[in-house]
Amino acid sequence: MIRILLVDDHPIVRTGLRALFENYGDIQVVGEVSTGEEAVEFAKDQQIDVVLCDLRLGSGMNGAQTTASIRQLPRAPQVLILTTFDKDAEILACIEAGACGYLLKDVSAQTIVESLRQAAAGLMVLAPEMTRRVVESMRRPKAELTARERDVLVQLATGAGNKQIAKSLFVSEATVKTHLVHIFDKLQARTRTDAINKAREAGLL
Repeated sequence: MIRILLVDDHPIVRTGLRALFENYGDIQVVGEVSTGEEAVEFAKDQQIDVVLCDLRLGSGMNGAQTTASIRQLPRAPQVLILTTFDKDAEILACIEAGACGYLLKDVSAQTIVESLRQAAAGLMVLAPEMTRRVVESMRRPKAELTARERDVLVQLATGAGNKQIAKSLFVSEATVKTHLVHIFDKLQARTRTDAINKAREAGLL
């Protein structure tokens, strides 16, 4: 019997998954929660084989953070991500956190069931195309921003102008402009919007 925990902030998704697994005699849903924090607490006290976890879980811990916390537990269960988001940086973050697989919600019900079985057996669950993308992402050099550049980037993402950023960070506008030049160069961005988008893709925001 494969004991699983469902982690998704949408009740209708959890209900649908529970109904799906009731058709299989070797899979038992032992619990369902809506946040990463609840998932970690549940996994501490219950015997679980696989945690089926969404990537984005509201304002709390995301799927990658939840995965990392669960995988650090004694007798840690496997974590399989099931989500609608397929950005390379997010996939890589989950794999690096210890997830044994990453599935998109548009796959067939049978694929989800077979993937769960593979995860319970300790196997990696990634589509060939996704595996290729993960490998390419790992090979690409990551943009390394300083702590101050990250601060500027966060302010930039709120839509703040140079004057507002300077005021928030207690620096001069000239300093902000210098940081922006470095950020644009490291991210190979041409505009503020381009920098924000590329930062998100790289997992920097």
